Amino acid sequence: MAGNVFFSVSEFAKLSRTTRNTLHHYDAIGLLSPISRGEDNNYRYYSGEQLALINVVRILQASGMSLAEIKALKDLRTPELMDEIFARQREKIDEKIAEWGRAEKLLFTFQKLIRSVQGIDEGSMTIQFLPPEAIVLGDLNDVSRGRSDYDALMTFHRAIRKKFADLDLNYPVSAVFSEEQIKRGDYERPERFYLCSPEGRDRRPAALYAIGYARGWYGQTDELYERMVQFIDQNGFEICGDAYEEYPLNGICIVDPKNYLIRIMITVREKVDNDGKKGKKSE
Repeated sequence: MAGNVFFSVSEFAKLSRTTRNTLHHYDAIGLLSPISRGEDNNYRYYSGEQLALINVVRILQASGMSLAEIKALKDLRTPELMDEIFARQREKIDEKIAEWGRAEKLLFTFQKLIRSVQGIDEGSMTIQFLPPEAIVLGDLNDVSRGRSDYDALMTFHRAIRKKFADLDLNYPVSAVFSEEQIKRGDYERPERFYLCSPEGRDRRPAALYAIGYARGWYGQTDELYERMVQFIDQNGFEICGDAYEEYPLNGICIVDPKNYLIRIMITVREKVDNDGKKGKKSE
């Protein structure tokens, strides 16, 4: 055994981060066998060179190749062939990295929404400055000719898919009610939908918002809007922009739809009287 480093099955399993059973299986199918047996104890030994081989086997297998396909390379391998194989598998790995990257962003978004309402007082209303938030804003909803909110939502999804072919449509859908709608008390149907997506090119503006919460199914927010309009006026503010209706706790994490948590954010500013004095601030 001079001139090389040899490892027992147990040592080789630890160094290659695999198991004895896996090594026995590779040996049984003729994929990777011990290079030597001890003269005195008949123990099987692997060489240091085989560490690189088993790592390549495991990488190829993890990137989608079957053990049968990998075994077929055993007696056919050439630098040119292996270069081609490695290039092809690297492409698959790049695709998988991109896929997992998209999945991570989606899960982070759901987690961010859930955490944004942990520990809040759901009965409270506040005035807060919120930084800009990336969104994917849809076109104006068409609810003419008897079209329902569901029809408008389906149209929104189709339009976003057509406009952004590679965009993940699994991000949470939220609603926009225009300033005019809020001021005239029209809370029945949103003017637009949007995706809460970090990949969005649009923005929910950085602004002061009146923020309130309600439990219930989508569209069951009339009473909350009315209370918020009163709260805004009584605290020396006025509506100056759109309302954004989000659903931080929905079917992703809540079993009963009646218990979904809805958050409404109405764009506001302080009132200024004829003398240039600002209205009362909320605490």
